[in-house]
Amino acid sequence: MSSRHDLAARHAAILESARVAGEVDVAALAKAHGVTPQTIRKDLNRLAERSLLARVHGGAAIGSGIANLLYDERRRLAADAKARIGAAAARLVPEGASLFINIGTTTEAAARHLAHHQKLMVITNNLNVVDQLAGRPGLAVIAVGGEVRSSDRAVVGALAHQFLDNFRVDYALIGASGLSFEGDLLDFDPDEVQVSRSIIRHAREVILVADASKIGRAAPLRIAGIEALHHLVTDRIDHPGLRARIRAGGINLVETG
Repeated sequence: MSSRHDLAARHAAILESARVAGEVDVAALAKAHGVTPQTIRKDLNRLAERSLLARVHGGAAIGSGIANLLYDERRRLAADAKARIGAAAARLVPEGASLFINIGTTTEAAARHLAHHQKLMVITNNLNVVDQLAGRPGLAVIAVGGEVRSSDRAVVGALAHQFLDNFRVDYALIGASGLSFEGDLLDFDPDEVQVSRSIIRHAREVILVADASKIGRAAPLRIAGIEALHHLVTDRIDHPGLRARIRAGGINLVETG
């Protein structure tokens, strides 16, 4: 029987797939998550009962007005762990630094702990981070220009990529939808992947923040390999193979417990 943590992580992954694709299929989800179609049907029914998805023949679909609820659901998932991860990640960023912050509920948790830094320049495509940090004494906040996605207030698209090309910063503080046991940073959305790649390419050091539910989580698109990272901040890593890859790559691993 799945643990409560596994169930919550699977539900979050299903919701993310629905957000990106608009509709999800029982058979495909069962294969992706290594569970039976019956288990997936139960998952979809539970999510539909909470008005997070609408059941359709063979699967479920995202309904009108649900997208923002999905992002709020992600904020609540592992909220305590994300708060600890955010605090630890913020301690890696010295005062006087420049940094990118991308979309994600864990990067938002880190941003809250940067609010009292001094002489910090923050460039972000996450309008939730702009709301958190804009107007704080000692902080310069630059919002990436481009199309605003209503579901999570991320700025994405070609204009965002062009905007990021103007900067070369000290740190990139990034999130990802998954970190495979092989060390690949993964995501669901092509627009997010392109922005994340630009952010990584234009930063001197890269900090990945990811709670344990992201470790080993499947997603179809590769952002980068683990060799792109300088720091990984998480609550825990239980997989020995991934831990060995992190150690072999000389990456600073911070586990908050």
